[in-house]
Amino acid sequence: MSKVIFVSGVGRGLGTDIARRALAAGHQVVATGRRPESVLEALGGKQDNLLVASLDITSPDAARAAVGTAVTRFGRIDVLINNAATFQAGYFEEISDAQMRAQMETNLFGPMNTTRAVLPVMRAQRSGHIVTVSSIAGLVGQEFCVAYATSKFGIEGWMDSLRFDVEPYGIRTTVVEPGFFRTELLVDASTSWAELSIDDYAERTRTTKAMWQSMNGRQAGDPAKLADALLKVIASDEPPLRFVAGDDAIATAEAKGGEITAQATASRALGSGLAHSDAA
Repeated sequence: MSKVIFVSGVGRGLGTDIARRALAAGHQVVATGRRPESVLEALGGKQDNLLVASLDITSPDAARAAVGTAVTRFGRIDVLINNAATFQAGYFEEISDAQMRAQMETNLFGPMNTTRAVLPVMRAQRSGHIVTVSSIAGLVGQEFCVAYATSKFGIEGWMDSLRFDVEPYGIRTTVVEPGFFRTELLVDASTSWAELSIDDYAERTRTTKAMWQSMNGRQAGDPAKLADALLKVIASDEPPLRFVAGDDAIATAEAKGGEITAQATASRALGSGLAHSDAA
């Protein structure tokens, strides 16, 4: 069944692959990005089922305008895919307060802005599907990823709770947790490096930054295959609440689940029996 799919961050990377695959499958696509001309070029020009719209996800007004344009053109929005994101790399002390807040504005508050604009449309329809691309870094912390992981852990909590808010109106939610894919997240346009410098971190920063830069274009995951998998997720009558994508991510998520279980068990001796004596 053809759906109207609204995608953020279509100018490059995974967003481009999602939009291309969705168009090829016969869906109507609202492809958004900061530079509409780049989005249109990435998708090969004008198409009957394609609407390209300007969207800076950090702007609530821009989100409302893009959603309004989409509804005017297609009459509805069936699926929102929150894909746009950036990567703020670095050790916590070397990341400035402004950089940390900018990471949150884009990766956490950005998807919230777009979702807040779309939800009135979906509630009126009594149907819809909110898909937000998180990361395996939203489940497991990593060195040099404190800002990025913080934003993605936030995504996880928001999406895990949002589902209870919107389920009564026929709206489903899915959070996507990819591993390492060649999505252009590590290109200069998407990655920022810590702007502060502390002697204790200097050598670690130099070697770790070089390691991350060397990974660009060598990640194992194929974003086109991930886009195909996402189309299957949104076509499902019972879409998953969580979609872990990539062999590396699946193994990491399984290990994290076991670690949490083990830690909960180990906490029982000190963590249980802490209720008031008069509690039922």
